[in-house]
Amino acid sequence: MPTPFSRSMRSLDADGFRAAGFAFAVGGVLVGAWLTWFVLGRVAVYEVTNAARLEVNEAARSVDARVEGRIVVTHLELGRTVNANDVLVELDSDEAQLRMEEERARLQTLSPQVDAVQNEINAERRALEASQRAARVAIDLARSQLAEAEAPARLADDEVARLARLRADALVAEIDEVRARAEAQKRRAAVESLKLAIERLERSQQTDDQDRHVRTERLQSDLARLRGDISTSQAAIRRLENDIDRRRIRAPITGTIGEVAELRAGAFVAEGQKLAAILPEGRLRVVAEFAPSSALGRVRPGQAARVRLVGFPWTEYGSIAATVETVASEIRAGTVRVELAIQPDPSSAVPFQHGLPGSVEIEVERVAPAALVLRAGGRLLTRPIGPSVQPERAGG
Repeated sequence: MPTPFSRSMRSLDADGFRAAGFAFAVGGVLVGAWLTWFVLGRVAVYEVTNAARLEVNEAARSVDARVEGRIVVTHLELGRTVNANDVLVELDSDEAQLRMEEERARLQTLSPQVDAVQNEINAERRALEASQRAARVAIDLARSQLAEAEAPARLADDEVARLARLRADALVAEIDEVRARAEAQKRRAAVESLKLAIERLERSQQTDDQDRHVRTERLQSDLARLRGDISTSQAAIRRLENDIDRRRIRAPITGTIGEVAELRAGAFVAEGQKLAAILPEGRLRVVAEFAPSSALGRVRPGQAARVRLVGFPWTEYGSIAATVETVASEIRAGTVRVELAIQPDPSSAVPFQHGLPGSVEIEVERVAPAALVLRAGGRLLTRPIGPSVQPERAGG
């Protein structure tokens, strides 16, 4: 009996040694594989922020009141789609409407007056031309008569001179000489009368021309005044139309009303008051705000990211794939703005719309786990041990 028992014990010892050796070998392989992964493996490093939301790639446009006034009609409805230049709010413009009607009525009375004055000016010009033609004819006729009368007058003068010579020789009677002198005087008087008539006609024509020129200039002045009144009325109408149009608050762009102030008909709005905001139609993007230490030098365009929306659990709805498009180079309000292009899944049940908040995680690099451990150790070594002690002020 002692011999078989000792053999069994030796056999058991050998089996235990082999099992322990196998276990140590497996453990060594696992440790080696882990060390290899720890040194040579690569794990993704993410930067995460909860300050993110969906936005349209174009900025929302606010709708402001350009003038103060009382609301008469409002078409502001949250979620309503509007086109550019659609009237959204109408302010009270009764006073401007009345003034514009008065100016238009005044303009209607001025236009016929302009036509009447212009017709009168044209009539004066025609009358002046006719008068000048008639005067030229009368003067030409008088000059013709003068030329016709001058010949007998010269003949009469010659007859007087001839009779005077004959009378000196006593060849004719004195009475004949007297008659000849009287006839010559008569002829000269007729010539002088025609000359005076021509002069009178010329002066009369000059006076008539001056009178008509004065009347024409006066009418021209009246016409200029009326046209000035018309221009003034037209300018006033345009100004009133602009004032009325400014009281019609229109949509600056095509889009959807995403924000509305609590205003109803009869409410008073001040100049520059914001009444609504319109979201333009465009591509949705993700806008995230990162801490400067997380984004600057680490987040770059082209990096992959995942977006999770608040209110839509990722375990049920999943996450949204995205790609970094732009990274701001300036710090605003203590954060860096990062814009990402989303790649929505058509089969997703998430209603993508402007304003949905969420979180973003961006894969910034892939490093070995050992590097991560060294980074963590470096942070622990450089972390302050306790609160910094401020030196006491002198005289405290």
